[in-house]
Amino acid sequence: MPILFIYLELTMTFLRQNIAPLMILMVFLFALVATSARIFLPTDMSAPAPLTGVISQFLHHTV
Repeated sequence: MPILFIYLELTMTFLRQNIAPLMILMVFLFALVATSARIFLPTDMSAPAPLTGVISQFLHHTV
């Protein structure tokens, strides 16, 4: 039984020290690329989407 606990501890240490920082870095880089990609979009596509349809009607009636 103690060997299992040592194995689990080593596995968790590896995940905490190697995999978790790698995942955080990957999420950060994905967000950086996604937000930077707006520079290369045509002007009409880089603007926010217009509020039309059900959402704009809901917002208009609640104000």
